[in-house]
Amino acid sequence: MRTISVILAGAVLASCTAVPPPPTRAANAQQHYEMLVAGKVPQAPMSCLPGYRANDMIRIDDNTVVFRDSSSRVYVNHMQGPCTGLADTNNALVTREYVGPGPCSGDIARVVDTMAHMTVGSCAWGEFIPYVRPGTRA
Repeated sequence: MRTISVILAGAVLASCTAVPPPPTRAANAQQHYEMLVAGKVPQAPMSCLPGYRANDMIRIDDNTVVFRDSSSRVYVNHMQGPCTGLADTNNALVTREYVGPGPCSGDIARVVDTMAHMTVGSCAWGEFIPYVRPGTRA
């Protein structure tokens, strides 16, 4: 009986520590993502986006947003959980207005259907991972 308890406890612990598989993307979204980070090296994650320009935001899928800083630097954000409807071109990601640093990890963003003018989802920003072309100055 004790052996069964130990095996069950081990199975429960193993299921809690299993790493979830990375999100899968449509082929065209994966290709776009790879193009944006091509030739760039990931740096240490940052809690907040250093500057925020909404026009520089590129939606990859319901989980990933890329901010283009320049041809040498992009910031990748994997939302904390999927942001349902984000990839739909009829929807917009709505955040509060930022003065100074942009969104920070944990800030809430809403997905709004621009045709119906209603919120269709929400999610929290994850950490911002800078991808920088080697030799680029900070």
